[in-house]
Amino acid sequence: MFNSSSISHFLLLPLAHTRQLQLLHFCLFLAISLAALLANGLIISAVACGHLLHSPMFFFLLNLALSDLGSILTTVPKAMHNSLWDTTNISYEGCVAQLFFLLFFISAEYYLLTIMCYDRYVSICKPLHYRTLLGSRACAHMAAAAWASAFLTALLHTANTFSLPLCHGNALGQFFCEIPHILKLSCSKSYLREVGLIVLSAFLFFGCFVFIVFSYVQIFVAVLRIPCEQGWHKAFSTCLPHLAVVSLFLSTAAFACLKPPSVSSPSLDLSLSVLYSVVPPALNPLIYSLRNQELKAAVWTLITGRFQKHKTSGSFLQITCNKRHL
Repeated sequence: MFNSSSISHFLLLPLAHTRQLQLLHFCLFLAISLAALLANGLIISAVACGHLLHSPMFFFLLNLALSDLGSILTTVPKAMHNSLWDTTNISYEGCVAQLFFLLFFISAEYYLLTIMCYDRYVSICKPLHYRTLLGSRACAHMAAAAWASAFLTALLHTANTFSLPLCHGNALGQFFCEIPHILKLSCSKSYLREVGLIVLSAFLFFGCFVFIVFSYVQIFVAVLRIPCEQGWHKAFSTCLPHLAVVSLFLSTAAFACLKPPSVSSPSLDLSLSVLYSVVPPALNPLIYSLRNQELKAAVWTLITGRFQKHKTSGSFLQITCNKRHL
């Protein structure tokens, strides 16, 4: 029998049980983490250094890249360490820190994606009010609210989870510390408090989801009213990457959380956890850079050090074909 005061470490789920597969997972995670670090780092540097990218859309993209970096650095290095040294241990304090930062960065990413949806909505549906509604001060306040809300969410869940008495061992069925697997170790009905917090967070996340869906309905209606194909292309080139990132984030997380217990297995759970915790931070920069010519030009300028002239548009006013249609 264990209790929370006697637990000094937790046992994480190993990625593989043979040495060859462990080394293979180490190399795979190393490649993914390096790609994520390079891609997100380039986006952060390009937006921070490129004065032509100092617009609300790229400001929020910079914040999203920061959350992606934090998310992948929270789980992957420990998994790589365990695979390389053939161990599954994580200290009690390390598990607390890992859970807090994972919740913090994932929550921040979801809130930032919601704000980025609002940015696209105002840019396309209310272009005349774009500079008023999304000035530099308003953008800073919205970004600060997203990070502060994520901090509060992570703090409440982490404090409540580790305040529970744990007496069902110290083995977690996941390769990183996660709330559902920690709750399985609890021997007290007080875990219902954490369930209540999860339900409250689920309602908040669902509210953000409804806002995103409603905004995109309005966006698509507005785009279909544009009288020229050039306006369609410009609108979709800025909206489709965001929509793809939101879909990737929500679909992987929802399937991992809502899959029926009958199809659950350690290998499937491990694959799904990698899918929603590791893959999106690595793919998000690629998705955003594929259709964004301004971002690609800025990154290329950053890499080559050459000066390239390229135009940026701060609002939807600059992408319409005829001013009389505003």
